[in-house]
Amino acid sequence: MKEQTDFENDAIPDPWSLPLETLDVSKAEIFQSNQHGEYFRRLRQESPVHFCPESQFGPFWSITKFNDIVAIDSDHKRFSSDTNIVIGDAPAELVTPMFIAMDEPKHGVQRKAVQSAVAPQQLSELEVLIRQRVGNILDSLPVNEEFNWVELVSKEITTQMLATLFDFPFEDRHLLPYWSDVATTSETVGIAVDMNERQRVLEECLAYFSKLWHQRAAEPRKFDFISLFAHGEETKDMIKDPMEFLGNLILLIVGGNDTTRNSISAGVVELNRNPKEYDKLKTDPSLIPNMVSEIIRYQTPLGHMRRTALEDVEFKGQSIRKGDKVIMWYVSGNRDEEVIEHPDEFIIDRNKARHHLSFGFGIHRCMGNRVGELQLRILWEEILKRFDRLELTGEPERVLSNFVMGYSNVPIVVHKK
Repeated sequence: MKEQTDFENDAIPDPWSLPLETLDVSKAEIFQSNQHGEYFRRLRQESPVHFCPESQFGPFWSITKFNDIVAIDSDHKRFSSDTNIVIGDAPAELVTPMFIAMDEPKHGVQRKAVQSAVAPQQLSELEVLIRQRVGNILDSLPVNEEFNWVELVSKEITTQMLATLFDFPFEDRHLLPYWSDVATTSETVGIAVDMNERQRVLEECLAYFSKLWHQRAAEPRKFDFISLFAHGEETKDMIKDPMEFLGNLILLIVGGNDTTRNSISAGVVELNRNPKEYDKLKTDPSLIPNMVSEIIRYQTPLGHMRRTALEDVEFKGQSIRKGDKVIMWYVSGNRDEEVIEHPDEFIIDRNKARHHLSFGFGIHRCMGNRVGELQLRILWEEILKRFDRLELTGEPERVLSNFVMGYSNVPIVVHKK
């Protein structure tokens, strides 16, 4: 079954009717209405390395094909991730440095400091805890009664996981998705917000975590993110640069929240839209690990990442100038017909399902990809034990963003076995 748009929006023009040079794929409304697919299809076919001279974010290049994205994402000498990873620029006083938006060697130092929190040994120890929590969440759901899957399941599973990875006070865990949503709701991704109010909330986040930092620094080293930063030889002074500390907190919170949360929601949506795939899953639960990869590809939880050209570059016949914004549209590369067979179809037993762009490539490849996959795998294992079907009872509501490919509401009724 091919992808469908969630609803028609007369304000969004047919991309094939527009002059190619005016095509602007940065408008958040295109993604909220799920109409971005045709925009990117046209760019992949007619202008895979496309220059948009005018947008609310200024001029930018769009990289839309799978292999071209891999090439840019892996070329750290000519394309920098320093300062910003989203298409828009925050005011200088609101810039929060984070290691995903740093080049080497600083990027590697900070990433290495916290990577052990999601190392394979840690994950094996977490699996029992995740399964217990997922079971409790599923057992608490109302039966034969509509509810928002995003709020009761997707958000709660990821919030509890985040609280564990940060060793965050469990009774305050609701703050984590709140801070994540505030961090990703920004003018830099196409949403009109009060940036000063946004900064005020994130300063509250910083104050809370600063207290945790000082507590962890005074205790023996543990394997939560804050303790690892506080005890790392190269990162123990990070607290002296509050904006950098805040930036890395946002990175880890958003990375652990938005991506997995929206994949959990997308799985339910797409299995309902593709009932034959749902039947296939129920017949053969061993397909779950492969299905998890297909969900992550199909949804592409983060739609893009940005690089900045460090020098003049000739790329695929186009002249990219030093300082130009270069946007790698993962959400387009994951639908590249030349690399992925039937890319617009959701196929849970797809061959080579892990061959996707959602985690990025090169030194910035997603650090917590295995944690996300683990949560999704366990969730679907536990769902199949309990429920005959998760029924989508209305149109899902998508968030307004050109960065987070997510849902705010997925109305569901669960039917027990």
